[in-house]
Amino acid sequence: MALPNTGGLYSKSFDKLGRSIISLVEELGHGGALLWECLYWFCAGPRLGQPVRLRLILSQMMEIGVTALPIVLIMAATIGVMQAIQGIYALGLFGAESRVGIGINLATVREFGPLITAILIAGRSGSALAARIGTMTINQEIDALNVMGINPVRYLVAPALLAMLIMVPALSLVSMYVGMFTAGLYVQADLGISLAAYAKDAVDILSLDDLMHGIGKSIIFAVLIGLIGVINGASVTGGAEGVGKVTTRSVVQSIAAIVFTDMIFAFISTRI
Repeated sequence: MALPNTGGLYSKSFDKLGRSIISLVEELGHGGALLWECLYWFCAGPRLGQPVRLRLILSQMMEIGVTALPIVLIMAATIGVMQAIQGIYALGLFGAESRVGIGINLATVREFGPLITAILIAGRSGSALAARIGTMTINQEIDALNVMGINPVRYLVAPALLAMLIMVPALSLVSMYVGMFTAGLYVQADLGISLAAYAKDAVDILSLDDLMHGIGKSIIFAVLIGLIGVINGASVTGGAEGVGKVTTRSVVQSIAAIVFTDMIFAFISTRI
């Protein structure tokens, strides 16, 4: 009886792993180069007579932020109520339901507000950015911009990235407030704790460092969403089917990067 060729199987597995690592390093390098080039156009563009157009930035801000506001509000309110329900149940085991506001407010400002907002924007706007860049790549519109002397990074990437940097933290702030407020409403209805007392607990427990923790993470998430969407869109191959694949890939990579970065950020910030 012939034995299976395990050497060939291991060789293929290591080859696939190596190619995946090389691809990851290439994408990280591409992302760093894109970020640097965007910063270059923000700073040097006006002096060169080629500024990043305000009209494009405002258009992206409208698409990324304003039109996403309803779903962000709904999700923030839902997460706030869920935290209140679970917090009251968990603390009820120890007879400490009255302290539920402390955990809710800290978790919302430091974690859930920025995290849920970033995941929503990744699924909504990050995928749209990847699909738009991918479609333009397939239709050779990127090449046409180069032929006309228009830098694609300045025209397409920089406005989207700046809009992300502005709107994701802004939406995170809204998400924090709505989440804490709806949680307070549920706590008032369930435990009879007034909103004034709930708000006082929030003011007493939260600090500027907590707020900056959440906002700082939302800025990092915004950069990740924008760069991952652009990189995936620019790497499209295979027509319309390829656009669908890179769009899905962009969402998966963005959410994975957001959660992984959030874990690292939380670990480091609690050790300093």
